Amino acid sequence: MRIPHVLFAAALSIGGFTYVAATPGGQSASTTARRPAPRAPASQVAPPAEKDSVRFAIIGDTGTGTSSQYEIGAQLTKARQTFPFEFVIMLGDNIYGSERPQDFVTKFEKPYQPLLEAKVPFYAALGNHDDPTQRYYKPFNMNGERYYTFSKGSARFFVLDSNYMDQTQLKWLEEQLARANDRWKVAYFHHPLYSSGEKHGSEIDLRTQVEPLFMKYGVDVVFAGHEHFYERIKPQNGIYYFIEGGSAKLRKGDIQKGGPLTANGFDSDFSFMLAELGKDAMQFQVLSRGGKPVDSGTLRLAEEPDKPAQSKPASR
Repeated sequence: MRIPHVLFAAALSIGGFTYVAATPGGQSASTTARRPAPRAPASQVAPPAEKDSVRFAIIGDTGTGTSSQYEIGAQLTKARQTFPFEFVIMLGDNIYGSERPQDFVTKFEKPYQPLLEAKVPFYAALGNHDDPTQRYYKPFNMNGERYYTFSKGSARFFVLDSNYMDQTQLKWLEEQLARANDRWKVAYFHHPLYSSGEKHGSEIDLRTQVEPLFMKYGVDVVFAGHEHFYERIKPQNGIYYFIEGGSAKLRKGDIQKGGPLTANGFDSDFSFMLAELGKDAMQFQVLSRGGKPVDSGTLRLAEEPDKPAQSKPASR
């Protein structure tokens, strides 16, 4: 079993930024001193902690075309000025309702227009509200596949279709995990394996299918959406799990308070995540629609499990 190391503090200074760990209710306890009124306030986004890290943003349940989506898009653009992330991962429910060409414009291209103009790529997973033909929409970078993998620096990402987890997809996943020698292994898809949400909760059937493979081949971090809030799950079997399904949809008060799974949660406003995969640790920060810190911390990279032994051919 992989036992990860978790570092959290009420005020953890990294790269000149004070990380603030929010309380389970989403209220931050900041120790930053008040600045004189004439001076501009310091950015609430942390800059990168390492030079050659893999930096990305995480959004989920996004494609509404409502003001909340546009506001999160504006915060992403603003955050990139301090934290220059290289790409964005989308956790499903990318387009709600009709999916006409003009809907892709109003529910994706316009909300994230500055990022798209800056050539920031988006990598989408399919959600239960998504038409599977979204995989042919070029800006989602799915290359016509329901599930796929891609690498960035020292990390490899495994993007799954949790709507239909058949044996073909499971075989593909094991083959891809078995051959991956990347320092970081990150999986993401729509339905969460662990959740404290009262509306949906944990997807236990899906968990029994994919988590044994995650454990066997050393997946480090898993992201999911579906629940319309943010939740950081306490490490499960040596794996870090996050839910970010509140980037344009919100289900206020849906996280079960005091549940055994929740390390931290935020269900009072829309949110998005920023993550940095470094040499030995992942730095993450979560911000609200107003750009205020919701959660942050450092997650240590766990040791790799032993590779499964290759079976030897029977002697004649």
